[in-house]
Amino acid sequence: MATLFGTRVRRLRTAAGLTQAQLGELTHVVSTRITQIERASGAKPTLELARALDAALGAEELLVELWPYVYREAFPDWSRAFIAHSERAVSIRQYAAHLVPGLLQTEEYARAVLSLGMTLDGGAEQLEERVAARMGRQERLTAPGRPELWVVLDEAVLKRPIGGDDVMRAQLERLVEVAAEPHITVQVFPFEQGGHDALGGSLTVLTLPDGSEVAYTEGAHYGQLVEEPADVRHLSGNYDRVRADALPTVMSLDMIRSAMKGYYREANVPSRSERRRLAQEQLQQSGGRRLRGGRRRVHGRRARS
Repeated sequence: MATLFGTRVRRLRTAAGLTQAQLGELTHVVSTRITQIERASGAKPTLELARALDAALGAEELLVELWPYVYREAFPDWSRAFIAHSERAVSIRQYAAHLVPGLLQTEEYARAVLSLGMTLDGGAEQLEERVAARMGRQERLTAPGRPELWVVLDEAVLKRPIGGDDVMRAQLERLVEVAAEPHITVQVFPFEQGGHDALGGSLTVLTLPDGSEVAYTEGAHYGQLVEEPADVRHLSGNYDRVRADALPTVMSLDMIRSAMKGYYREANVPSRSERRRLAQEQLQQSGGRRLRGGRRRVHGRRARS
């Protein structure tokens, strides 16, 4: 797709009678950057550059429309295939072991997640592009032909304050809000249930328009798209058992609200140094009261306070 993007840029530039250097000036990049784009070599074009090229070449957003496909090429083959399947799925069933799934993330939560453990060659600009792409994929949940979404969250997801208390509180509020939608179901798998068949990583089962299914398993540093029917059936069965053992929807939402209240309280907890100072003051005040109370008589004898 990067090759197609580069070919389009070259044809549009030639039709406009511009040199690479002139196009570079119009889009505020060096001419070698235009060369890289046209040859599909080097770093992928950013969304901002795609917009600038569209404007400079009068392409009527043709390049912006191609950009998401170029962007996906930065992901491994299995990840790109999973994203493509997700965009066609009529049903999405997810078990989330560590994080709120991308389809239900707030923008601030997504930004915090995408900042974790990643080397972003494009810096803040690349990060914002990834956030924008994730937010864009959420539009499927409100578009015609939207999929049924059933999410089971491990209780750990609620307890891990990604991005800080304020970000996490807003994320939990978002979960409660979307759970009210008729096509979205949210459950929580509580710690007290112990182990289960999907323990160790996240699991997604997608039902495609033709009724076939694919599965996707994911850990902290890996992902695997599973398409072999027998393997998919096994993972689908694992998911169904996890869903059956999770809390009912009403109880799940109560747990989410309870966690949300916890973040409200934690927002007012003093820092460690402040707690130490308060404890010292309290100890001094307590000691002062004992001294002021002096010694008291017990059965006619002096007793130590």
